[in-house]
Amino acid sequence: MKTSLLAIVLTFAGIALGQQPATTQPQTQPQTQPAGAQPAQAAAPPAQQKKEIKDPAEYNAYVGALQQQDPSAKISGMEAFLIQYPNSVMKEDALEALMGAYQQTGNQAKVMDTVQRLLQANPNNLRALALLAYIDRAKGTADGLAEGAKYAARGLDALKTAPKPDGMSEADFDKLKKQMTDIFDGTAGMAALQSKDYPTAETDLRAAVEIEPNDIQNVYPLGLAYLTATPPDQVNGLFFIARAASLASGAGQAQITAYGKSQYVKYHGSDQGWTDVLAAAKANPLPPQGFTITQYVPPTPAQQAADLVKNKAPKDMSFAEWELVLSAGKPEDADKVWSAIKGISLQMEGQVIKASPTELDIAGSEDDIEKKQADITLTMSGTIPPKLMPQEGSTLDFEGTPASYTASPFMMTMEKGALLTKAAPPKKPPVHHRPSQNQ
Repeated sequence: MKTSLLAIVLTFAGIALGQQPATTQPQTQPQTQPAGAQPAQAAAPPAQQKKEIKDPAEYNAYVGALQQQDPSAKISGMEAFLIQYPNSVMKEDALEALMGAYQQTGNQAKVMDTVQRLLQANPNNLRALALLAYIDRAKGTADGLAEGAKYAARGLDALKTAPKPDGMSEADFDKLKKQMTDIFDGTAGMAALQSKDYPTAETDLRAAVEIEPNDIQNVYPLGLAYLTATPPDQVNGLFFIARAASLASGAGQAQITAYGKSQYVKYHGSDQGWTDVLAAAKANPLPPQGFTITQYVPPTPAQQAADLVKNKAPKDMSFAEWELVLSAGKPEDADKVWSAIKGISLQMEGQVIKASPTELDIAGSEDDIEKKQADITLTMSGTIPPKLMPQEGSTLDFEGTPASYTASPFMMTMEKGALLTKAAPPKKPPVHHRPSQNQ
């Protein structure tokens, strides 16, 4: 979250130091200047009604403390005022000024103590709620975010009915409400992302980003919320990750860009067009009208099988490719491959899954080797001598003739089996992974 937003919460009282009350000398019925009267660029605390200090001594004590230029002097004056007039109509204003003065002196413990006093005086004080939400978010812990979300919820509710402070223009009041909303929505969105409530995270973080599109601390988690949701929204997610990359610098920019590119390739199928996404996100704070990313749809196993048969002769295919065509290909494609290898003596390599003197169960494709799952049943021409019996899990060079197969689960039966020595290399090339069968 931008430092300027935190400054809005903490330095408002310091801004008010230079403001003169409307009436510097009390009249018979003195009218107080609201403590939060500030220039247009400052955010003023909401007031429920116009406030009056009727007692001249109370008025002078308040104005005297408020007009102190030295933060320490202001602290002394405001603390004395609050002790002497604990029920003053200006109590909340005085506490806000006191909070700002403590911040100027760097006394964070007193800032937090004053925040709690403010909430006792008014549980809906926007500045106190915004400060607590901001600080809890900055902790970066699950507990901190959960607490911050509570303050954010209270702040968002309070904003719905917050009246415009006396002397503040509508434009400045709208600006104040947006700044506060940014803090509250950003904190609530981060808490939702932490708890994997992705719809809420998307809604709240998007609201914060629409207010301040250059705040990477909301832009980046918004991208993550879209990408990690179930189902994910890759188009919005990739845009805001790219936007975050344009806002970051140094190593952070490189890391975010690399992450975005990897997610783009996963969704689109290649990195073609990624630079266009980066350019669009840099030039636009939000996805422009018509922005989209085409999703890559991998070919089905049947399509892969058809492409194999079209582009490769059966004799040049690996066993894994035969398996793909025979198990997933169209009948005409499977028939083309099977007619080319049936009854042909083949020399191959595989892994022994189960062994007996007359029959071996073998994994011939890399996928089935990894699964330790047989896809070949080899019937031997004769009995295997005990001293030559292969060990389960060992790699084996063998010869056999395809006789039949079942498509699902795939199993090829081979006859006339024989063991080969390492001196007789197999005629087939090394086995390969089957092409992906993911839809």
